[in-house]
Amino acid sequence: MENDFSKGSVGKNILYQAVPLTVAQLIQLLYNVVDRIYIGHLPHSDGLALTGIGLTFPIVALVTAFTNLFGMGGAPLCSIARGAGNTKRAEKIMGNSAALLFYSSFLIMLVCYLFKKPILYLFGASDNTYAYADDYLSIYLLGTVFSMLGTGMNYFINSQGFPKVGMFTTLLGAVLNIILDPLFIFVFHMGIRGAAIATVIAQGASAVWVLRFLTGRKAILRIKRKSLRVEWKLFKEITALGMSGFIMSATNCLVQIVCNITLKSYGGDLYIGIMTILNSVREIISLPVNGITNGSQPVLGYNYGAREYGRVRKGILFTTLIGGIYSALAWLAVVISPGFFIRIFNDHEDMLLYGSQAMQLYFFGFIMMIFQFAGQSTFVGLGKSKMAIFFSILRKAIIVVPLTIFLPRIGGLGVNGVFIAEPISNLIGGVSCFVTMMLTVYRRLGKEEQPCKVKEGGRN
Repeated sequence: MENDFSKGSVGKNILYQAVPLTVAQLIQLLYNVVDRIYIGHLPHSDGLALTGIGLTFPIVALVTAFTNLFGMGGAPLCSIARGAGNTKRAEKIMGNSAALLFYSSFLIMLVCYLFKKPILYLFGASDNTYAYADDYLSIYLLGTVFSMLGTGMNYFINSQGFPKVGMFTTLLGAVLNIILDPLFIFVFHMGIRGAAIATVIAQGASAVWVLRFLTGRKAILRIKRKSLRVEWKLFKEITALGMSGFIMSATNCLVQIVCNITLKSYGGDLYIGIMTILNSVREIISLPVNGITNGSQPVLGYNYGAREYGRVRKGILFTTLIGGIYSALAWLAVVISPGFFIRIFNDHEDMLLYGSQAMQLYFFGFIMMIFQFAGQSTFVGLGKSKMAIFFSILRKAIIVVPLTIFLPRIGGLGVNGVFIAEPISNLIGGVSCFVTMMLTVYRRLGKEEQPCKVKEGGRN
């Protein structure tokens, strides 16, 4: 019964999914954040090692984009099929997603190895920071298949109603990473290369755990050999729905590239390092919002497939309310104590001084992000791929990128223009996404709910 989301309190179902999912995402984030913390405090690097890590962010975002394309694209479809009682289709979707993740991981790794040097210089590397970025990326790319299979297929564990198992997936990898990082970095004196090796080993362990569960007896839906053969029709459905998550990560990649290039022109390596810290802090404080909205998707999708439209509407409101309260508290914490968050990654005097100013600007509109997350997760959870894609493009590609390029040139804003672009996009993009969702999806669900109730009453 705990896997039947049409029963019990909608809020409890969402929290049942969201809490362990948030913990799992937090642990997942530790893969990279722990690396940044240790690397940011490497002696005699003056923050250049941390800047080098920041230069690899666009490539990490690209890997995440393809993971979302096939993982987040397949999981909601799988939930809808399971809710409708079509187990055969659900397993085919899961198998196709696994195959697509596997094939694309090798393609990404090959392309990145072939064009690694020009890519890193294009992303803002200097002669001082390239060596750090190259040392990390050369090893990190070896774990691409582990990263994509472990993370992408973990969505299917959560979509079946096993969030605790999904949480253990990332717990296993993160604990290994936390243990191995200081061992390789400081004990074996491998520096930034040691951090990359620890990450690859941890990702490999997580991937093995996920695949063992999804091929074992405890899973409701299992990966079977016959379902691994990619079907063109399912490929189109998976990519259509996953395109939203893909574009969000791909546009993150684009934004990070534009930010690095612009910051290099107006502020140099120091500000690329500062942006690395800001991105890390944003990932951390966004986790509960991501957890509650991602946790709502299988619940919304299942009830939508079961035609329980009233429960879908309750889930949307619950997600928005809880996420809004948290966003307000997180925003206050960052604005009041920016230095606390910066010291986690680096305590260099210039980093603290200029980073604190940048952080207060960058996070000014964080409270508005809940509207983007709530609207986006509803569109994805209900299979409304076109709307999800549009608002992914709107906030990042249409708003943030042009602002990042042009604001620094207005009124002598310089690097401040780069940091101001984020809150402006949160306001315009977030409100537009949420209002559209409420006026279209939410309102229509209310109209469809009434006929269902009348029909049920007539049968009774």
